[in-house]
Amino acid sequence: MTDSALKRFLAVNAPDKDDAADVELEDLGAFGVLRGPHERALMLELHKKDGSIEAFNYAWLGRASFEPSEGIVLHFSGTTVTIIGRNLNAEIRPNVRLFTAICRHRVPWVREADGATAFTTPKGAVVVDEIRVK
Repeated sequence: MTDSALKRFLAVNAPDKDDAADVELEDLGAFGVLRGPHERALMLELHKKDGSIEAFNYAWLGRASFEPSEGIVLHFSGTTVTIIGRNLNAEIRPNVRLFTAICRHRVPWVREADGATAFTTPKGAVVVDEIRVK
């Protein structure tokens, strides 16, 4: 390949931007949701109120369930994650619910609310009181 042909090849195949910059992420307080129609998160980050973060690969998510009395229960390979809170299956905006978005791999992170946030959050908003990992 000649030098000019190599330069043309590299120019055509080089990414214009960082891939992360193209992702449209909406912060809904208790969780983030990817907005692009084809966007999928690779991992689900669990942000605890003590500052610790644990992430699980969506590829290992085998089963998910929502029970109003228990919350959202996610069964990753060998680990169970329970998300406890209020309005976990509420429609935050048209066609956006936490449980449904998790099932579609559109939630990159979920965050526990600290005491002040739990009390100041509007009545119909999603509030994650606790995230249990077993």
